[in-house]
Formats: sequence, structure tokens, C-alpha cells
Amino acid sequence: MEKNLKTMRHSCSHLLAAAVLKLYPKTKLGIGPAIGNGFYYDFDFAKPITEGDLQKISDLMEKLAKKKLAFEKKEVSIQEAKKIFKDQPYKLELLTGLGKQGEKKVTLYQTGEFIDLCQGPHLKNSGKIGVFKLLSVAGAYWQGSEQNKMLTRIYGTCFEAKNELEKYLWQIEESKKRDHRKIGKELDLWTFSENVGAGLPLFTQKGALVRKLINEFIEDLQSKQGIAQVWTPQITKAELFKISGHYDKYQENMFRVKSNYSNEEFFLKPMNCPQHIQIYASKPRSYKDLPIRMSDFAMLYRDEKPGELSGLTRVRSFSQDDCHIFCREDQILEEMDKALDMTQKIMDTYGFSYQYRLSIRDPKHPEKYLGEEKIWAKAEKLSEDILKRRKIKYFLGIGEATFYAPKLDLIARDSLGRDWQLSTLQIDFFMPGRFNLEYTDSKGQPARVVMLHRAIAGSSERLMAILLEHYAGSLPVWLSPVQVIIIPITDKHTAYASQITNQFCEENIRVEQNGRQETTSAKIRDAEIQKIPYILVVGDKEIENRTVNVRVRGEQVLGAMTLGKFMELIKEDIAKKRQV
Repeated sequence: MEKNLKTMRHSCSHLLAAAVLKLYPKTKLGIGPAIGNGFYYDFDFAKPITEGDLQKISDLMEKLAKKKLAFEKKEVSIQEAKKIFKDQPYKLELLTGLGKQGEKKVTLYQTGEFIDLCQGPHLKNSGKIGVFKLLSVAGAYWQGSEQNKMLTRIYGTCFEAKNELEKYLWQIEESKKRDHRKIGKELDLWTFSENVGAGLPLFTQKGALVRKLINEFIEDLQSKQGIAQVWTPQITKAELFKISGHYDKYQENMFRVKSNYSNEEFFLKPMNCPQHIQIYASKPRSYKDLPIRMSDFAMLYRDEKPGELSGLTRVRSFSQDDCHIFCREDQILEEMDKALDMTQKIMDTYGFSYQYRLSIRDPKHPEKYLGEEKIWAKAEKLSEDILKRRKIKYFLGIGEATFYAPKLDLIARDSLGRDWQLSTLQIDFFMPGRFNLEYTDSKGQPARVVMLHRAIAGSSERLMAILLEHYAGSLPVWLSPVQVIIIPITDKHTAYASQITNQFCEENIRVEQNGRQETTSAKIRDAEIQKIPYILVVGDKEIENRTVNVRVRGEQVLGAMTLGKFMELIKEDIAKKRQV
């Protein structure tokens, strides 16, 4: 099913290009792959187009689809292909690159009058394409490089059935409503400043609190497993990253730091593992000491491209729930089980369904990875065996491994059916070798330690963004920066409201009081906009009966309730991390 859908979308991208060339014959073609939820094609138009032109292109695509044009595969020499694409500079550039790689022949696909450079596969004919829709127009640099020309990218999607397309289009519209950038601004959780820099979020008091609560939830679970926190600096000498391999394999993503007093080369750290290794290596270790577990919420920094930054989901400064476990080989399974158990607890609490991606090497590019092939094979097999033993659903991600270890990547599915990568677990045999990390075994001999890398929520910032969209801004009571708001109907009810407010404060329940000179309905409407879980209105009747009138966000009214009863209700919500 998934493979067929990808093939269908790829074929649809060719149909898009065929229609564009018929309508705009002077257009130069880029590339047009299938992507996660659809496809795109990059074009260099002689005159700019807008989203208003998409319907015209789509109509012609429909006509071409009904003709049931075959997708004919051809294999030709690079020289012959260059003659075919003599008026297509971007295709010629691709062909020249293939020639330099030693390729002699290339594959083409022809659909009616349209022909494209493509490896395929494709459908038998255009009549097999299901239902499609062109979605948007965007700019995209050729080959993803800001040094190249900006092309016009047309995005589209394609499904086998109309109801699947309609569901996806609903999802897109709902995603716009739930955009965490919009919600974050409405709830006053963070801001960005040009004077600080792109991708560097500034959290307000409310946003910092939500971020802290996300981290504390993980810290509490970690402490129950005997995992203690360490703290490490944000800058590190280049020598450390030269040993770890990051200097050679990851430097383009790292920020350099310059000293005013020496010529030493420093970097802002993009990850914690090399520094945690230094803590382990700071003194001799015995087999009796293992496992040694350390976690770290220190800030990390990565030099992301400006065009790829997006709210909190792609930033340059972030923290993550990093944990590194130094253990013996016979302890790997137990430690991995603990990490997987903790992951399940966190995913269940947030209401995510999930599966795992077993991220392994790309065998076609061994130069991207450290270490011996047989050690990689061992780590990959062990990782897969763990998933099978626990009967965990997974799929392969070829080429998704890091340069030093395979990964178990958790792919969480949110309330809109969108997939997000969160947790990562790694069994690392290579980094301990590069740093010569040892322990003394039971026979008094030196032995190599194994290093496990674990981040369950991943980036706290990114998780906050995902949760805001998952819950449409209505965070569970335990995560809400304000859990209760007290609304006195008039000034004469303010003293009673203040008394109740103080009682909540004494119980460590986050509370605000709205005593502004506005109508009660306006105050309630404002509380609803702020997504506050519980709204308590107090007036003459409530003072007389020593009660509160309880409203739940979403306009549900629970009515009159004693303060003691309501206190029990909200404490239970918080303790059970329940959504209201």
C-alpha cells in the first residue's frame, strides 16, 4: 500500500510537469520526487506564477490522466540524454554530475509528449493515478543550496480514494488552526527577536513554566530508575570533537566560538555525549560500578540553515532529555528495556500512538560512518532483536543511522494523524573505542565499556510545539501555565475571590484572578481564549453558600461546587495528568 502510494505520487509529479510544459513551454525543469504526504516539482518559469494558476494546471492534469498515457521506461547513454535535454539546463547539470560519478547510461520515462530523467518506478499509465490536488506554490533553491537560483516549487498530494484525499485536506486545514506558532503567540509562551537572532526562542514566564514541567516529568521518571543529572558547559574545545568524530562528520552543523585571549578553537556543543564521556573517563571504573547513568538538560546549539527554521520545531538553541548509560555488554538488554518502558509511559501520558524506525547504515555510502562493518552488523542486529523480542512494530530506515551507531527512532502519531520523530535509543560500540573507555572486569582485566544514548522526548522545545498542536493549545491541567482563573462578577465579590485565590496558592495550584472592569461574559471569553482549564465564577450566591460556579474550558458548565470538592477534582486531574 505505502509503496504503491509513493509510486502513484511520483507519477503524479510527472503529470504535473507535463501539464506545466504544455501551458508554459519556456519553463525549465528541476526535479519532482514523491515526499511524505504527496509530491512536488521544481520549475524555473519564464514569468512568475501564483497559486491562482494552480487550478488551470490541475484541469490539464485531469485531461492528461484520462488519456491513460503510458509511463514508458527508456535507457539511454548520457550523451544521448544530453541531446534530449539540450534546452533544459538543470537536467544537463544532473547528467554532467552523473557522468562524473562514472555512470554511462541513465533511465528516462516518457508520458505522451513529456519525457523526464528519472529512475522510477512509475505506474503503468496515467489512468491509474487516483485523486490528486495541487496545494501550494513556494520558493526553493536549486539543489537546496542558497548559492543557486530560487526556483518555483509546486506542492501537491495524491491518494487512491476521494475520502482519503478529503481527510488529508481536512488535516491540512486543522493543522493551520493548530499551528503552534499561532497558539504560542496567543498564549504568550515565547517570542523571537531579530536582535537576538533567528531560531533562538525567548520564553516568557508562562512558556518557561511549560518547558520546565515537560522536563520535570521526565526527570521524575528518570530518578525512579536511578538516573541522576549532570551539568556540562555550553562550549567545548575542538579537540574533543576531533576525537569523537564530530569535527570531521558534523562540523557544518556546529557554531564556532572565538576566544579573545588565545588561538584555541571552541564550538558551542551540538550534543552532550562527548562531555559525558569525559565525566566517565575522569577516574578508574570497576565492573561493580556499572551501569553508570547520567542525564543532562543543558542547552545545545546547531547551525541550522535560516530557510529551514520553523517556530519551535526547528531552532538553533534547544535542550533535550539526553541520557548516556555506560554499561557492560551483559547489561545492554536490561538498560534498553528500562528506556523502552519509560518511553511507553511518556507516550501513553501524552496520548500518542507510535511505532519505531530502525535506522541503519546506507550500505552504498560506507564513508559516512565510523568503525568496522562487523561491529555495525552486531549493533544493528542487537537493536533489531530487541524490537522483535518486545514485539514492537517497526520499519527500516536505511541511511538514517548516525555516523557512529544505529538508532531506534520512535515515530509518534498525534491527534491529527501526523507523524513526528521523538525518542531515540542507540547502542554505541564505537565512541567508547575512540575515547578508550574501559572498566576493570571481574578478573582484574581491562574491558571496553558500551555506551547507550537515549533521548525520550528529544528536544523540550520541539515537544512543546508538538503538544500545542496535538492538544490544539488546550494543554492538560498539569501542563497548563494557569490551571484555574477566578472571576468575581463585581467589585463587591473581589474579597471572596481573593480568599479563594490564596487557598489555591497554598495548595500549589496555579491560579489567576481577573478583577478587570469588564462584563463577566467578556472575562469568561478571555479565559477561553487563553485555554485555561477551569473557570470559577463567584457572585452573591457563591458567597452566601461558600461555593464556586465551575466552568470547564470548551463551555462545559459543572455548576455550583464546594471549594473542597473542586479542590479534590483538580488535584486528581493533576495527579493523573488528565486532559479536560
